[in-house]
Amino acid sequence: MTTAILTAQDIFADARLLHSQSLERLSSGDLRDAAEKAWGATRRATEALLLARTGEHYVNTSVISKELRILGRHDAAVHPLVDRYGATARFLHGDCFYAGLCDPAEETAGRIQAVADYIAAAENLAAG
Repeated sequence: MTTAILTAQDIFADARLLHSQSLERLSSGDLRDAAEKAWGATRRATEALLLARTGEHYVNTSVISKELRILGRHDAAVHPLVDRYGATARFLHGDCFYAGLCDPAEETAGRIQAVADYIAAAENLAAG
């Protein structure tokens, strides 16, 4: 059995794909699924950033969160992503997807669209 080794670029590509799917779901009116896909894109972009910066591929969400906080404490450029990551997890993943609390819809849509900026920022930080 062959195990594929994913690169940070592969994971960033997946993050962009998930975000694109999120925007499609948003345009079709499925706010909860759009929110969950946007959260997935955020998580994958963070996973890729950590891989690029540490050489470690973390796949557990709790570990990814912890490692991002650690990286943010040691790198001022990464620090702003820590709060953005947490807010995305809380609002899009927890409140909207799980609890169905997606109101106001305009605010949720704005958070979903803002994930593109998060991915771009993570990619820039991964590049050095």
